[in-house]
Amino acid sequence: MRAIALIAAIGVGASFAQAEERRDLGAHEHGVGALNIAFEGGVVAMELEAPGADIVGFEHLAESAADRAKVDAAIATLAKPLELFRLPDAAKCTLVAAEVELHGEEDAHHDEHAHDEHHADHQGEHQAEGEGHEEHAEHKEEGAHGEEHAEAHDEDHHEEASHTEFHAEYRLTCAAPDAINRIEFGYFETFPNAEELEVQMISDTGSNGFEVERDDPVLDLRGLI
Repeated sequence: MRAIALIAAIGVGASFAQAEERRDLGAHEHGVGALNIAFEGGVVAMELEAPGADIVGFEHLAESAADRAKVDAAIATLAKPLELFRLPDAAKCTLVAAEVELHGEEDAHHDEHAHDEHHADHQGEHQAEGEGHEEHAEHKEEGAHGEEHAEAHDEDHHEEASHTEFHAEYRLTCAAPDAINRIEFGYFETFPNAEELEVQMISDTGSNGFEVERDDPVLDLRGLI
């Protein structure tokens, strides 16, 4: 079962959705990611979202071999949550499932391809009109202006589409969940560009929100699980 499905199954999906909606309303902020955690008996579900810049140092599409290698390495690292979010050894937690994706890349490629086709059709229309009215200099100027506008729009579209975000979902089982009294965030050691994680946590005791920062990478959970 995927972590997000588990979160919904134990009745905390709405709370996380509300928290995520509040986060989405804010400006995109480099250095800040989000981590949702749900505790249900011996099961722990986690959901991580982080800007591409935090994880691999850039947010543009991975076009070069070097960039693709960085993305692949980051996905492999993100698939090991117990190294990024270290739970006490006494809790005896093991990873059951991990799913990591880079959002924005495939959608951006699709949108860019569709936009290129539209732009080519638009240029063809202008060219056909220009052939029928070559004697009108004004029409040529309008055509040139249209091409400049299309190029500017294409640049804006590419910049907007190039924002990528890593999304990871985890499911853990812990033989001794009562021993979970803290989480140490090796996440910040692994990803130097990450500065903060906004944490939303739900357990039998209720829901809590935290801001875990690089200079204090430990979350005290005593009395909260």
